Amino acid sequence: MAGYKETPRQKMISMMYLVLYALLALNVSKEVLNAFIVVNESMESTNVSTAAKIDDAFAKFKLQYDLNHEKVGPYYNQALKIRQDAEKLINYIDTLKLELVRVSERMPVEEIIQKYYKDTIINGEKTKYLMLEKLETKDKYDATTHYMVGTGDKPGVGEAYVLSKKMHDFRQIILKTMNLPNDTKKVGLITNEPGTDYRDKDGRKQDWEQHNFYFTILAADITILNRIIGEVQTAEYNALNFLYGSVSETDFKFNKVAAKVIPRSTYVLQGQQYQADVLVAAYDEKTKVTIKVLPGADTLTSKNEKRAMVIEGQAGMGKLEFPANKVGLQKYAGVIEMIDPKTKKLKPYHFKGAYIVAPPALTVAPLKMNVFYIGIDNPVSISAAGIPDEKIKPTIDLGVLKRGPEGKDWIVRINKVPKGVRKAYVSASARVLDKELPLGKVEFRVKRVPTPTAQIAGQSDGQIDKNRLLAAGAIIPNMRDFEFEVYYQVTGYTFGTIINGDYIPKNVKGNRFTKEIVNIMRNGKRKQKFFFDNIRAKGPDGTIRSLNPISLELK
Repeated sequence: MAGYKETPRQKMISMMYLVLYALLALNVSKEVLNAFIVVNESMESTNVSTAAKIDDAFAKFKLQYDLNHEKVGPYYNQALKIRQDAEKLINYIDTLKLELVRVSERMPVEEIIQKYYKDTIINGEKTKYLMLEKLETKDKYDATTHYMVGTGDKPGVGEAYVLSKKMHDFRQIILKTMNLPNDTKKVGLITNEPGTDYRDKDGRKQDWEQHNFYFTILAADITILNRIIGEVQTAEYNALNFLYGSVSETDFKFNKVAAKVIPRSTYVLQGQQYQADVLVAAYDEKTKVTIKVLPGADTLTSKNEKRAMVIEGQAGMGKLEFPANKVGLQKYAGVIEMIDPKTKKLKPYHFKGAYIVAPPALTVAPLKMNVFYIGIDNPVSISAAGIPDEKIKPTIDLGVLKRGPEGKDWIVRINKVPKGVRKAYVSASARVLDKELPLGKVEFRVKRVPTPTAQIAGQSDGQIDKNRLLAAGAIIPNMRDFEFEVYYQVTGYTFGTIINGDYIPKNVKGNRFTKEIVNIMRNGKRKQKFFFDNIRAKGPDGTIRSLNPISLELK
């Protein structure tokens, strides 16, 4: 066959076969998809269980901190910081999962949440659950690969590199906390750490981002991200246990014998009771004590001791309870008397404390802004110092006031506002000691939801890559710098471009590009401009808004 040369047609056929073989190799079977779904469900269940373990460990840590601030404080503050960093990273990954579904399914976030998310109970905990099996593009990878690692002439550009940086930073915090070397495998979250080597099936070297997210189907992306959440939780749990173990629990037993006052609260409403625990740390359950306490005193002396209340306690502690009838700063002093186990003689341990008695006061705090917006749920926190939330009965003079999800906080909904009204008032009362106490009222402004900015692939003007324009597929209203999760629905627009010197307009319903528009874009030339005018969107309050025009030019 020496000297044989393929014709152009034969070369084309050979290339087609190569493409076909590649497509067959990339085809994902139903069994593989089902396996990802099963593994993802198991991973989410495990993550919920791990979160519960972390909560239990942190509660144990906090108990020791409450008993001895000076000794436990440095370790507890480190644990608190690590917990905050872990929650921030996990929240970012949860948002990233939602973004991947959005770019793959090409639909607004609110539709994704309604269609693919549901409330469910996992290991006794209520949570939002992504129904991975229902995703229509769970076996697709084009959009997610472009979003995570970039393609074409821009390698190293993608959200996966942001993710790996956040993972690396959190891992370094854990390693520093636990005094571990940088190359240890005891802590997960390994991206491009020293000693790691990632290669594709042909042995070519890859970075961590490509290894995990290049040509990876959506179902696998979600599973990988849930695995990373599990690694974050495990790292947090290990660091928490390390810090807790760094505080020798034996120090709490006989390190220093001293009287302790642990108040239930130092801020008490008039008409309620002040309560506090008075104890001597480090004695066993059989230790009996006598507590003498005198309200209104700075110190307990031999002269005023006869006027003191006497309380019998057990296990080195007893309970204080004073009527809070007088408003203002209230002081008390006392002594705990107990038998010294060495001398067998009565030994006194003096203590003192103070608390504030305040009149009832209502606090209504908006969780987003200092206004109520028409047509959307406005979350607010309603509380009154010293009164349990379940005893507060709030009302509103405009719209509807109801409990928020899972019975937490409150939601204000104002669908229509009477002409001329621009304010709403939230009032509340509470049942305290069989008395109905008015707590006051708070004023809020009432405003319409702002008009969003119309964008395509995050742009309203300028130059854009053709592939990016086609991948966007729709006009998306963007609520810039608005704290609420509010979504507008584009009801129609006019598309236009210049072809052969003629301006070609197309009226479109909805926000998506039609097949005709997609073909025009696909055949567009460099420097060709596309115009999107008369963009109309329906807001949450039911009104139709006119949005800004969009002008994009092909690179």
